[in-house]
Amino acid sequence: MSTDHGIDGRRSGAGTRSRKQPSLLRQLRRRTVPTWWQDAKLGIFIHWTLASVPGFATVPAEQHSPLVHVPNQPLAAQYTEWYLNSLRFPASEASRYHREHYGDRPYESFVDEFTAGLAHWNPTAWAEQFARTGARYVVMVTKHHDGYCPWPTSVPNPRRANWFSERDIVGELADAVRAAGMRFGLYYSGGIDWTFEDRPISTFADLVAAVPSDPEYGDYAEAQVRELIERYEPSVLWNDIAWPFGGDRLWQLFSDYYAAVPDGVVNDRWMPRGAAFNIVRTRPGRAFVDRLAVRSSSKGRTVPPQPPHFDVRTPEYSSFDTVQRYQWETCRGMDRSFGYNRMSGPEHFMTRSDLLGSFVDIVAKGGNLLLNVGPRGEDSAIPDEQAQRLTWLAEWSAAGGHVLSGTRPWVFQEGTSREGHHLRYAARDEAVHVAVLDGPAGYLTLTDVDLAATGVAVGPGGRPLTTDRSQRDLLRVDLGPSDGDNSWPFVFTLTSAVARPRR
Repeated sequence: MSTDHGIDGRRSGAGTRSRKQPSLLRQLRRRTVPTWWQDAKLGIFIHWTLASVPGFATVPAEQHSPLVHVPNQPLAAQYTEWYLNSLRFPASEASRYHREHYGDRPYESFVDEFTAGLAHWNPTAWAEQFARTGARYVVMVTKHHDGYCPWPTSVPNPRRANWFSERDIVGELADAVRAAGMRFGLYYSGGIDWTFEDRPISTFADLVAAVPSDPEYGDYAEAQVRELIERYEPSVLWNDIAWPFGGDRLWQLFSDYYAAVPDGVVNDRWMPRGAAFNIVRTRPGRAFVDRLAVRSSSKGRTVPPQPPHFDVRTPEYSSFDTVQRYQWETCRGMDRSFGYNRMSGPEHFMTRSDLLGSFVDIVAKGGNLLLNVGPRGEDSAIPDEQAQRLTWLAEWSAAGGHVLSGTRPWVFQEGTSREGHHLRYAARDEAVHVAVLDGPAGYLTLTDVDLAATGVAVGPGGRPLTTDRSQRDLLRVDLGPSDGDNSWPFVFTLTSAVARPRR
């Protein structure tokens, strides 16, 4: 039996217990997350910015929260899309790299290389490559923190003239993605725009302080998002960091978006900029905010604070250990950066077992994986290391992994066979899909699931699997011969499955 953990509007976020909520906000909270999103399981994120031209970031020994502060060093230095911020620190590795390769060239000069690289771009080939992975939606960065817009916006940036692409990169990719049978979403950095607020960001308190307070920015950001909604009707509206205003004005923006895209989805990074943001203007306030960031990062999970309204939660480079009462998606790169990082070596990328195993685990806990692709800036190519991982997903999906689409968390999300195989469960109606994370191994014995009288076990491609229930409270399933490769999760299906009580 499947369990649908949809959003019911009763969240523990800011203001949820108040009976004096604005009526528009109450209406927003009555929405449930659209079925298409819950069914999708896999999405593709695209970070393709001007910073993709230098494509440089420090590579930490292991992935850590971007909130981790290194004294006198830029925040999030492991993310190439933060390259411009890193250049504000003369002693940073990015500054040394920039001086060595580009001299005193300004960041703005990367527009020429980025634009020239578009001559090699084939959005149809990208979309077809993404679709083969089994992804159901694609989310593209339309404005990152550098403020550059990859579409011919009619909303001029009052601080930097012509800071946009004359070619409609967003529109071309939207058409290609939809033609390939996927939904198209967009990312917008509403909380940070370095053309409006260019202070160096070294700590989390600096990040909070960098959210523009200028009303002109709020007008600009809202006008651009409204333009994006009108032009491209995105199925996902994915904001980052914060939003420059709140109240009825923000709720109206959401309401208008849902009116334009009734089955649209918004994420959880719309924290309104309010008086609380001013806490970082005092030394005690900055210290308090930074302590909160340290406490959050020490738990090994980067999860945005809950804003008054959202549809899905978005932990970054981390996931939840259990089923949540709200919908969620893990967003992450294939290496330790979202944008393309030429400094990443093979050892910095996810292995096949890490990629497929973490994806299966996320699905079992009720989440989606929003896996990032970071194309190069100079030639618009998806680097080989990333293309290989897209191929792994495509091969696994074609070999049976696709059955996890449309599932919901089962009674149990994970388990272990009697032989020690690590298992994950996901359900659709009365069928339970069992993923063996360490690959097929001849047979396995299940202790927490049984078959009803009419139930059968089915392998990839509908191949019948032999079962044995002769031992009390045990279900033995013959998976067939092993090929010796345990980095490939093997998924089989039990129809009319029944959960056994765990002792």
